[in-house]
Order: sequence, then structure tokens, then C-alpha cells
Amino acid sequence: MEDKNKMIEDILTRGVEDIFIKEHLEERLRSGDVLRIKLGIDPTSPYIHLGRAITLRKLKAFQELGHQIILIIGDFTAKIGDPSDKLEKRPSLTDEQIKNNLERYLEQIALILDMKKVEVRYNSEWLAGMSIPELARLLECFTVQQMSKRRNFKDRLDAGQDVFMDEFLYPALQGYDSVVVKSDVEIGGFDQLFNLKAGRTVQKRYGQKEQDIITLSMLEGTDGRKMSSSWGNIISIIDAPDEMFGKIMSLKDDLIVKYFLLTTGLSMEEIDKIDASIKSGENPMTSKKRLAKEIISTYHSSEEADKAEEDFANKFQKGQIPTEIETISVAESKNIPDALVSGKIVSSKTDFRRLLEAGAITNLDKDQKMKEIGDFVSGSYRIGAHRFVKLEIKD
Repeated sequence: MEDKNKMIEDILTRGVEDIFIKEHLEERLRSGDVLRIKLGIDPTSPYIHLGRAITLRKLKAFQELGHQIILIIGDFTAKIGDPSDKLEKRPSLTDEQIKNNLERYLEQIALILDMKKVEVRYNSEWLAGMSIPELARLLECFTVQQMSKRRNFKDRLDAGQDVFMDEFLYPALQGYDSVVVKSDVEIGGFDQLFNLKAGRTVQKRYGQKEQDIITLSMLEGTDGRKMSSSWGNIISIIDAPDEMFGKIMSLKDDLIVKYFLLTTGLSMEEIDKIDASIKSGENPMTSKKRLAKEIISTYHSSEEADKAEEDFANKFQKGQIPTEIETISVAESKNIPDALVSGKIVSSKTDFRRLLEAGAITNLDKDQKMKEIGDFVSGSYRIGAHRFVKLEIKD
């Protein structure tokens, strides 16, 4: 019983910004009822990053208490684009982009959740075939005045910028998802509060009990801004261990404790000790290395975490490039992305393109950043921060 109470306390406090309505949710958690816990994710990129993993880790905590997890993949809502926390219209995604982004989605989520116990739904199931009368009934749940008061909409309207009608539609559709799956609790980032409350509004109009809401803290990325795939500042949970280690070591020191809190399973007591040691003058790099190893152990293994730490010390603290670099042969340069994926140097061709466009691939022999696939010649390359490969190109 004591363990269950501690787990409930962690659910209600760890990384939590707000709960609506806390007393009601706490009562239901202690009652022993099996609750339907909803999370909606739009596949706006191919990667689950550590920021998105925060909500998945909270789902895991609910799952360990025996509650039913409902994971909604927003393959329909992604076509509209979530306007949350955006100062301009989010670009809509095509069917092809959504299909590509979904290719490894569930595989990544399975690194956190027991997918055999997860109810996975795609909201195109009920939204794609919605008739105009059904849509009109849904939109009657909201007024233009309500939508116009939303902070980011109001800021754009006050600045004379356009707000499009389909952006008003988004929270209504997300709210309707809660009706379809009969959600008891919905979780999301703090920037999702308007959308999550919309779920309560729609449920009430459709004669259902209103879901409770948990909003969670947002995580900063490698550049100090909110972690976002569109900004390229993410740490993906499928990043190679050495790249993951390097990215974490590059974080600002004042993010160390927050990362321990939101991305690891360390106890609050242990995190408090780490916080105290940093404040007492201990070199933050010591705690940052531990953070990197905790995260890598979670998504890879403790052995790979140890190796990543050793490689980091050799390459950067000692200024060394590894003497043994894997060699990959390709028939012609256009085949390089496929070869690097097959060799597990990059996670996908999309990952390769992202690194190339970011200037994160360097020809070590010429000390030259690669800009185009045609620039590649046989030689040694640094891929990302900490991956190395020799390419033999037979063009």
C-alpha cells in the first residue's frame, strides 16, 4: 500500500505544472478504479525526443499502477497543425510526410511503454469521415470569442496577423478524440492546456463525464529554447549513444537538475543530493556525465553508456579521433544515405538529411563541412557530434 501511495504521489507531483481537477483525480486514483488515460501525439517529425518522452514516461507511471493507456496518433489532426504556443500558422503535413514520420513511431514509443497493454488509435478513424452536420454540432461547443482569447491567437490578432479558421478547428477535434475514446484523464505539455480543457468542454456537450487534466513541464533543447523538431535542437531517444552523450554534455549547466527530474527515474531524494552538490561547488560536468549515462542506459544499455563516456573522453577531453573507424563501401555517392543507415551510423535517411542540412557532417581529411551529397569523396568523416566513418566511394 505504501508503494502505491508513493507512486500516486509521484504521478501527481513529479514534473507536473498543473492538475485540473486535482482533488477529483487523486480520489479516483486512490479508489482503485481503472482509468482510461489519454495522450494524443501528432506525427510532426520522425523522432520521439526527450521532451515528448516526458508525457510518455508519465503514461508509464499510470501503466505501472494498472490503468489503461490510450495513445491517439493524430494522423488526421497533423494535416491541420496544432497552433499551441505558435506565433504563426504551423505548416500542414501531407499524407506522404505523415506516413514517413510514422514509420518508426510505435517502435520508439515501445522503448518506454509496454505496447501490448496500450490501446493505440488513429484519429483519422473517426475524423476523416465526419459529415458537415457532425462537424457543425462539434463546433457549437465553442464561440469565436473563446477562441480569440487564446493567448497566441490574441497576440497574432493584436499584431494584425492572420489566424486561420482551421486553427480554430484543431482544439475542437482534439476534444472530440476524448469523446470517442471516453477519456478519464488526458495529459500533455503545459502549452497544451487550452486543447486539453477543450476536451472537457466537448465531453460535457456530448453527455460524458469531463476528463481530469495533467499538464507537464516543458523541456529545453540543446540551444536553451523549448525542445522542438522544427528548431533542430532535439535529443532523440534513438540517437546513437555517442551522439546522445555529446548532446547532453553540451547542455547548459542550469538544466542538469531539470533533466534529471524529467528524463530519468532517479528518486527525488537522489536528485536533491545532485542539486546540493552542484550548488556546493562540485564541477557540474560530473553530474552531467551521470545524467548522460542515465539517459543512455534507459534507451540503449549501461554498457553502451560506459562506452559512450569513454569515447567522449578520448575524442574531446583528450582531443583524439578514434584510431579504428568503421569503413563502409558504396558504389556511388548517391547511395551514401542508405549505406549509413544499414551500417547504423545514422538512424534514417531523414536523420542523414537533417545532419547534412545542419552542416553537421565533416570531411576530416579536408576539414570541410559537407553541403551536398555530391561533395562526398572517399575519406574519413565525422557524422554529427561523435560518430566517425570511413567511406570508400567507387564513383
